[in-house]
Amino acid sequence: MAGSFQSVEQSLHKHLPPEEGKEVLRILYGKAASLQGTLDLPSAAVELAATKNFELAGYSLKELAHAEETRAARVVRVGAIQNQIVLPTDKPIIDQRNALWKRISDIIDVAAMCECNIICLQECWTMPFTFCTREKKPWCEFAESAESGPTTQMLQELAKKYNMVILSPILERDANDVMWNTTVVISNTGDYLGKSRKNHIPRVGDFNEETFPNEFTSGDGKAAHKDFGHFYGSSYVACPDGSRTPGLSRIKDGLLVTEIDLNLCRQIKDKWCFKMTQRLDLYTEELAAAIKPGYVPPIIKD
Repeated sequence: MAGSFQSVEQSLHKHLPPEEGKEVLRILYGKAASLQGTLDLPSAAVELAATKNFELAGYSLKELAHAEETRAARVVRVGAIQNQIVLPTDKPIIDQRNALWKRISDIIDVAAMCECNIICLQECWTMPFTFCTREKKPWCEFAESAESGPTTQMLQELAKKYNMVILSPILERDANDVMWNTTVVISNTGDYLGKSRKNHIPRVGDFNEETFPNEFTSGDGKAAHKDFGHFYGSSYVACPDGSRTPGLSRIKDGLLVTEIDLNLCRQIKDKWCFKMTQRLDLYTEELAAAIKPGYVPPIIKD
């Protein structure tokens, strides 16, 4: 059953009465439930996605931002891509990577037809999600340079060809042989813009080799079990206030095209006053003191 369960949204539409379903979606999606509209995507893109066997969905969230008198709307289309591996994990590393390149290139072709300005690829998209195994060989061979590695070079050509920004999360190996979980940012002109990275390669909750062959608990008060749950799909785009689009399939590759107004970011900051109570200078002073040897907390007793 789990393998054929397409999505939560599909099940809700199928089983809930319209009015009740509308209220459930409001709770799940926030304001986006009433404002979002389905994008009218090109028929050629829809047909090509069907031919290439991946889901294509499009939504508009730009209406969540209000019109401003002193600033024009900044509407962009974001394409979020989710994908499975293409070849089995016992195939040569280069073949596995090249097969994923081809798969993602096909999906980006469709994203360009849908006029996407920004493409977001999934974490470590050039390889299987091997981190749960804690094995080094051969998975470390997927690591490459963020600035000039073969994956970055391949995507630079697509970014330039289609005039789109691409965010490419890869396993990076830097010049000092340090490995990083890195997102590479490639500009719409094909230039390397920069990267965001961390080197705590993820072991996600119960999803690691120490645990999943044996019964385990998840710290939720339930009995020990061997099922660590579904681990794929349901990608969505979220707004700064938590409103979101429906998710993609739980069992299929997909491209989610979402039209957004970037002005909403500042509008939510102004409305929710995120920085109103920040005391950054005080935090700096207190933390600098706390990390010094011999630090004694200022405990006041009556």
